[in-house]
Amino acid sequence: MASTQNELLTDLLKAVSRSFYLTLRVLPKSIRPQIGLAYLLARTTDTIADTEIVPLEQRLKMLEVLRDRILGATSSALDFGELARQQGLPAERVLLEKCEASLALLQTQSAVDQKFIREVLDTITSGQELDLKRFGDPTANKIIALQTDAELDDYTYRVAGCVGRFWTKTCLAHQFSTPQTAQPSFEELGVRFGKGLQLVNILRDIPADLAKGRCYLPSEKLAAIGLAPADLLRPENEPKFRPLYNHYLDLAESHLAAGWEYTNLIPFGQMRVRLACAWPILIGLKTLARLRSGNVLDARQRIKVNRAEVRQIMIRSVLFYPFPAIWRGLGTPKPVATDPVLS
Repeated sequence: MASTQNELLTDLLKAVSRSFYLTLRVLPKSIRPQIGLAYLLARTTDTIADTEIVPLEQRLKMLEVLRDRILGATSSALDFGELARQQGLPAERVLLEKCEASLALLQTQSAVDQKFIREVLDTITSGQELDLKRFGDPTANKIIALQTDAELDDYTYRVAGCVGRFWTKTCLAHQFSTPQTAQPSFEELGVRFGKGLQLVNILRDIPADLAKGRCYLPSEKLAAIGLAPADLLRPENEPKFRPLYNHYLDLAESHLAAGWEYTNLIPFGQMRVRLACAWPILIGLKTLARLRSGNVLDARQRIKVNRAEVRQIMIRSVLFYPFPAIWRGLGTPKPVATDPVLS
């Protein structure tokens, strides 16, 4: 089992997790396997949900049976071999082929860790199922949008905010517990941390989502400024869209500020956990700063933080860690003047 765990949580996880593997690698050994396994299972369910060549109802059924296995409601072996063969990326093919190995690894975790992993996967898969049912089979010619801010908030919770809750519970169970971190408010900061990271992704990926017929910004907010979701396909509408867009940039930034507060409430001696939290926040803040200029509706101008910049962020955070005042300043965004927002 040790060799299987190493294969799954090192080689495979690195292949499918992209930037998250940097965060995972720095975590203490006491929590790295649990968080890595939860991510691996979440990527498995996400791969199923995103395999558009498979009919919608079939994907929903596959998600249901996998969720039942994760939750321990059934022990029937799963065979995703045919689905695996339809994957364009080799890593995702292996991910599906190794699904039973991942489920077996879940059984080796402690009862508490199994509970935490099952809770977060139950929420994540519920979000994936809701997403599939809500959007159905959209196309760029038929864009389906979320309706309200409440739906957007619920979505960001189901796919990422719940991860902040899981992360917090796992850390408190194995790594640290202080009067401050034991407060319910600490866990809620973790939830906002997760929501903020997901909202950054949404705001960065608007053109890509629209090309798939999906709009995660609420239609009622767009209607209030005289736009429909389909209008976001035209880059010339960016000036009219910008005030509302800035409103959501501010919201994402406030969530990441909560995440930074969360990070600094973690005991100073927990450097590995703090760095694992700090890196995605600092990358997210840099992304938001760039999204405040340029035409965010132009698919040719996709904004991202490159590898060299990520490396610089990581090095600076380590170098400045011994100096708390300077280190805390790394996560404090500079004030930006924005247009009045719609409330």
